[in-house]
Amino acid sequence: MARPVDPKLQQKLDWMLEDLCREFEASFSREQVEEVVGDSLERFMDGATVKDFVPLLTARFARERLHARVRARSEHPADTWDIVYVSLSGGGRGQLAAALTTMMSGGQVTVHSAGTAVQGEIDPAVRSVIAELGLDPDEAYARPVTREVLDAADVIVTMGHSVGKFERPPGVRTVDWRVGDPLGAEVEEVRRVRADIEHRVRDLLAELGALAEASAGTA
Repeated sequence: MARPVDPKLQQKLDWMLEDLCREFEASFSREQVEEVVGDSLERFMDGATVKDFVPLLTARFARERLHARVRARSEHPADTWDIVYVSLSGGGRGQLAAALTTMMSGGQVTVHSAGTAVQGEIDPAVRSVIAELGLDPDEAYARPVTREVLDAADVIVTMGHSVGKFERPPGVRTVDWRVGDPLGAEVEEVRRVRADIEHRVRDLLAELGALAEASAGTA
């Protein structure tokens, strides 16, 4: 980790690194974990408005990337899926889609939301509308697109053509959803976008055979 950081933040990062090294010791060397953590830190340090959150976000992001590397190496069970939602900011449409997928899939889907031009935090109205689903909005955070997560995907969903450029892995199914952008909108408009995305998520999960029974019975 070449970039100098505040000593208190560095201490938290060191603790987090040790935890990740223990968690993934069967799959990766310490050097490999350090590489992922260092890159994740660089990506968050540039855009973070509150530096105190950087260690937590770095740990979550690095863990997600390491899990994706493990999944990309092996066959997952036939009834499980990896879905990646890609948007421009990573803080609006993709977060709503990811939250709805988590809620409606009954644990059969590993879901990610990523942005090609991540800047700042999750939109406040989006956080509020995610909370209305009974999910913890603190679990939602804007992540950049990374190769590990894309390589592990079974389906990549782009949230409109204005998502920016990223390299799609060969052979991975890609779907485009043209939905409204909730960033900066009033809560009622965000709810309308959520309803549109909910129908699309339900159809996709039903097609995959990953729609939980409770969700299948709702309109």
